Amino acid sequence: MKLTTVTNVSLDGVTQGHRRIDAEARRDAGAPDEDGSGEFERFGWAPPLLDDEASTFISQAFQRADAFLLGRRTYEIFAGSWGAGMDPGNPVGEALNRRPKYVASTTLTDPQWANTTVLSGDVAAAVGELRAEPGGELQVWGSGTLIRWLLHHRLVDEIVLLTYPVVVGQGTRLFPATGPDIGLELVDLQSTPKGLTIQTYRTTGRPQYETATT
Repeated sequence: MKLTTVTNVSLDGVTQGHRRIDAEARRDAGAPDEDGSGEFERFGWAPPLLDDEASTFISQAFQRADAFLLGRRTYEIFAGSWGAGMDPGNPVGEALNRRPKYVASTTLTDPQWANTTVLSGDVAAAVGELRAEPGGELQVWGSGTLIRWLLHHRLVDEIVLLTYPVVVGQGTRLFPATGPDIGLELVDLQSTPKGLTIQTYRTTGRPQYETATT
């Protein structure tokens, strides 16, 4: 399966707090903010810019997945909403409930959501085995910490960015100040009426650099 990450990101690279429901779910669960500081307050910057075309793309992407790979925080948020029957009949919920879910966690031991497998040992090897299985897409939604770990270990085949026309100005960013260098090939580009751009990139290993000339 092709490992594809799908991320909502602001123009300045912020992923934190794109939906207010995420913040409320974390507070209900007693979980800290994504960056652990408790100081982030600009929640809900994505919904005002989400239009029908972007929503359709998201729904179709979820339906395209053969399985999902999630970090624990995102898994618990999804389980508390879609797994609890929120908006029955929604194609996003149907995909999440019916298809296999893999959670990278060393602390989750007894998941209650059906079709869930916890990856707690050699996660890199387990993800490698999943990528080697036949099928279409193993999708990662949200799960910023997990995505950064996957990128560091060069386990990502495709990166989808839903870039919103807003500068949040604070919060955790998708790509850290220091991290792996990644070559990308643009394979699809879409725009929506409210100004979102949806970029799909295929990873190509390390990028090429200009060499010094004499």
